[in-house]
Amino acid sequence: MLSASFDAVQTAGLRTAVRPDPVQVIAVTGGKGGVGKTSVAVNLAAALAAQGERVLLFDGDLGLANVDVLMGLTPRHTLEHVLDGRCTLEEAIVQSPAGFAVIPGASGVSRLAGLSTAEHLGLVQAFSHLTAGLDVLIVDTAAGISDSVRQFCQAAQNVLVVLRDEPASLTDAYALIKVLHRSHGVRRFRILANMSAAPGAGEALFRKLERVTSRFLDVVLDYAGEIPEDSFVRAAIREQRCVVQAYPSSPAARAFARIARQASRWQVQQGPRGNVEFFIERLLPQHVPRLEAVR
Repeated sequence: MLSASFDAVQTAGLRTAVRPDPVQVIAVTGGKGGVGKTSVAVNLAAALAAQGERVLLFDGDLGLANVDVLMGLTPRHTLEHVLDGRCTLEEAIVQSPAGFAVIPGASGVSRLAGLSTAEHLGLVQAFSHLTAGLDVLIVDTAAGISDSVRQFCQAAQNVLVVLRDEPASLTDAYALIKVLHRSHGVRRFRILANMSAAPGAGEALFRKLERVTSRFLDVVLDYAGEIPEDSFVRAAIREQRCVVQAYPSSPAARAFARIARQASRWQVQQGPRGNVEFFIERLLPQHVPRLEAVR
């Protein structure tokens, strides 16, 4: 349960936080594990930071978090401590050597894999304190179509689906898109082909997925680009660094830079959904009264 002090502090922050400029919120997801989703999230964050954006990466793989491991970080606090009221969200933030901030998740804590609506709401309210110094929030979701994946994706302004050229990846990406569209009203998806074997293979993979979705779903797919198969990515992972920082001239790093330049121009909605507080409207089921869950 969220502590009473946590609720009071974060609710007050929600009501007072004001930001004139919208925050870009990108959910990085994928239908299955093994597509390199976390590597994409980390390197996209690093590439955006290199362009001067103020970036916060939230490890939203609730229960099997690994952004801190991938980056070689040793956080004192995690998302679990925030939810338990043992620290504020600001105290849990870790600065990465690649120029972006990280909110670590909690690995192996089973209850974080199935947060209640009240806990999700309390977590999102905590983000309202951070909007003043933030341009981009990237949420690295879990694999699959769990409740947390669906809730984070329906709340994000841009859903970036990572896939590989293999049958299971295509099938699971389609299933994720179908669920998010039919059950949560998400209509636009950005598709990133990872570990492409040859130039142009990523776009061919995108077209294959687009042909299926155009037949059965009323959705819009946008091609975000491709990241080539690159041994420097594996080398960077072994070094617990992002390839954008460790090997900036590598093919993968250059590809991430191109995608980051595009991402900085992705649509950011103005108004209530232009701040991180827009999560509140999107995360809560329609039948749950606003803010009731944290009283």
